[in-house]
Amino acid sequence: MSQIVSQPELRSQSIQSLRPLCVDLDGTLVKSDTLVDSLLVLLRTKPLQVLRLPIVVLKGKAAFKAFVTSSVSLDVVHLPYNRTLLQYLQAEHARGRGLYLATGADERLAQRVADHLGIFTDVLGSDGATNLTGNKKLNSLKARLSSCADSGAFDYVGNDTPDLPLLAEATEPMVANPSAGLRMGMKSRGIHPVQSFNETRPPLESLIKAARPHQWAKNLLIFLPVLLSHTLYPAKLLAGLAAFCCFSLTASSTYMFNDLLDIEADRRHPRKQFRPFASGDLSGLTGFATAAILLILGLIGGSVLGGRFFIWLLVYLATTVSYSWYLKRVALVDVLVLSGLYTLRMQAGSAATDTPISHWLAGLSIFLFLSLAVVKRFAELENLRLSGAPLKNGRGYLISDTEQLRAFGTASGYAAVVIFAIYISASDVTTLYRHPSTLWLIVPLIILWISRIWLLASRGELNEDPVVFALTDRLSLLIGVAVAAVAFAAL
Repeated sequence: MSQIVSQPELRSQSIQSLRPLCVDLDGTLVKSDTLVDSLLVLLRTKPLQVLRLPIVVLKGKAAFKAFVTSSVSLDVVHLPYNRTLLQYLQAEHARGRGLYLATGADERLAQRVADHLGIFTDVLGSDGATNLTGNKKLNSLKARLSSCADSGAFDYVGNDTPDLPLLAEATEPMVANPSAGLRMGMKSRGIHPVQSFNETRPPLESLIKAARPHQWAKNLLIFLPVLLSHTLYPAKLLAGLAAFCCFSLTASSTYMFNDLLDIEADRRHPRKQFRPFASGDLSGLTGFATAAILLILGLIGGSVLGGRFFIWLLVYLATTVSYSWYLKRVALVDVLVLSGLYTLRMQAGSAATDTPISHWLAGLSIFLFLSLAVVKRFAELENLRLSGAPLKNGRGYLISDTEQLRAFGTASGYAAVVIFAIYISASDVTTLYRHPSTLWLIVPLIILWISRIWLLASRGELNEDPVVFALTDRLSLLIGVAVAAVAFAAL
């Protein structure tokens, strides 16, 4: 006589027959390395603790991971999770499958990730004494699963060569964003993954994005002294081009350094979370290595140009690093530093091309760039106010500061217009232009551009750096062409 099995019993038997699914954390469930992420937070928040790391590392990898984990509290909510893999895990959890987070990361950090996601049956991680990677992870996992069905059989998801022993033992090996080393290792062992959860951009594309070449447009200010002096000699232009390249390489290295220090804040930002380091498309180690190479190339070029230019390049480097590390979190000081960096570029151009900067150009640039620096901060606050999002940018400002910033910025912008208007009537102009009165046509164009920038910021429609915006905005480009045409007509 056949035995009738109820639907609940069938479901229970089906769940029991599901093999446990074990998942690695760093580079797999999370696209970044949580140890590197924690070190970056430690570097920004507790730089003196970093001095202890060489001593701690002598105690072993597990002790090193434990020290870093106990020193900072990494934001696990906004980690760059592999969404494709996470959705698969959530579906498997809904089926009743046992999920195990098996990682070489410190177990306390791994447990926080598991608590946040709420889908894992158990967590295995390094405990301060044992670094749970490779065969150690495999043996620990087998011991933990020995009482499970199928005599401890399991499926595994990994991403790098330390996962090879587990992938070789897994009934169904799976990979997520596999490294080249893992792919080669699996091929040599005859391991064929049944699924691959890939969710990264091409490395070269991410590197170019992290270098922010569009920001190099700011370095065109290096050419301004020689252009406005009307001394367009080939030697001066070549010197200016060399200075532009040195500044661009150095600037890209500082942008990467800034993004690495800001990695947690960027992950909480609606747009900056897609930056290469914040999104996990580039590792922190790759970022530091690339930034170092770019910086070395920039400094070597600067030393070849030598003299005052190299000094200005070093001042620029020190200022931008200080800004990234601390000064950008001090209200008003941050905008003064930003505006000063624009003027500094012109000073460097003056040194490289041996062309003095007039006091008119210096005065106009200080007020104009201060206005642009303030509008950048104003736009950030205004966009947050309009969206109702909490203020978590750590810039030292309050939402209530927007009106005061508007006053500072607009006053500074129009002060630049006044300086330019006075300059047109100065004796210096007659030596450079045959029709100086024509330059008056530039005044309303500058007023239009500055007023439009502030109007868009007040409407919450300025979502990026105003200089970058000007390079992509059609009306801004038309105004730029008109200004150039008027200046040419005045010659």
